[in-house]
Amino acid sequence: MDKGKQEAVLSGYRIIDLTNDKGHYCGKVLADLGADVIKIEPPGGDPSRNIGPFYRDIPDPEKSLYWWAYNTSKRGITLNLESDQGKHIFRRLVKTADVVVESSPPGYMDGLGLGYTALSEINQDIVVTSITPFGQTGPYKDWKADDLVGWAMAGQAYVTGDDDRPPCQISFPHGYLVTGSHAASGTLAALYYRECSGEGQHVDVSMQEAVLWTTLILVQFWDIMKINLFRAGSRRSMGTALFRLAFPCKDGHVGFLVAGGQLASITMPPLIKWMAEEGMLGAFEDKKDWEARDWIEKVDAMALTQETVDAWENSLLNFFATKTKTEIYEKAREKSMIIYPVSTTKDLAENVQLKTRDFYVGVEHPELGETITYMGSPYKMTVDSWSIRRRAPLIGEHNKEIYDGELGLSQADMRLLKEAGVI
Repeated sequence: MDKGKQEAVLSGYRIIDLTNDKGHYCGKVLADLGADVIKIEPPGGDPSRNIGPFYRDIPDPEKSLYWWAYNTSKRGITLNLESDQGKHIFRRLVKTADVVVESSPPGYMDGLGLGYTALSEINQDIVVTSITPFGQTGPYKDWKADDLVGWAMAGQAYVTGDDDRPPCQISFPHGYLVTGSHAASGTLAALYYRECSGEGQHVDVSMQEAVLWTTLILVQFWDIMKINLFRAGSRRSMGTALFRLAFPCKDGHVGFLVAGGQLASITMPPLIKWMAEEGMLGAFEDKKDWEARDWIEKVDAMALTQETVDAWENSLLNFFATKTKTEIYEKAREKSMIIYPVSTTKDLAENVQLKTRDFYVGVEHPELGETITYMGSPYKMTVDSWSIRRRAPLIGEHNKEIYDGELGLSQADMRLLKEAGVI
């Protein structure tokens, strides 16, 4: 393809995507940036098509919302890489590609004769990005792991959850998404390096290492202070006390942190005044001087006792419980208080800021006769470089387009390959 006539950042680049659910997001990032991403699934479809939830709660490999979300803008073909004919076809595709992204166990692709060394002999400037739980080297390299294992082995589980309960995982595939983002970044860096040097390379991505990057401060705490940070649920540890981060209100929660210093001097005077106006000062009844900014700025949150923090927070709990998120948010905006609504999915879907920036995009699903709302680009660029060009592919949807239209296989050839379980 002609890289001189770019319609988007990655127009003209071809990516072959062999990943399972560990790496779908990497290919999506590259596809939505304009690359021609060819998703290769085994005949019958990728197992992750069976991950729910499903469109209208009907279990169907063509209606997995999980599959839809992480495979937009890709074309899809089926191919059995373990067959001799499948390997031959794959090698032909590699000759036309810039990148191969895969998430099989270390050594698997080499065992098929399709590892980085073999592929670079077919296409000398190819970039191969490998996504695995623990990387291509080291004592853990052959260990199997899913998202939860990656989350736990990177230390995130230890600091997630309530302190009186076991470690837990958040409710979406965080490890896979973080790893996919890093894999996409590494792939783009390798492509840039290739443009400068003419050399391809193997990008080795470890889920454990990618997730560990989201916990940067944990390692520093141990290295410098020998402190093992712990789970605190919806609280934050400061000094010798735990501080609440979320307060329930009439229709949900708001985020707020009792503090001292300059942060408190911005928020506490108008908040205390508001509480006083409604006769709900509670533990702040004897703190009339909270309205003096210079006094508040001298309050050291790190030195507050748990008893004091609990008393103040209980008063705030009682007060916020009488208000809606909107009431609290509007007053916070009016008085420049650092209090914010905790958004639900419904809140986000209706958020005026996101709508104004056209964050959500409608994607047509012709087979359903419906347009489905998807999340759009997390960034804006001067050149319009990001778009969802098509919904996720159906099983083998582009077999004819690629095998016949690009590789020149006849209908008879394709029929025989299908009967033999190759496509």
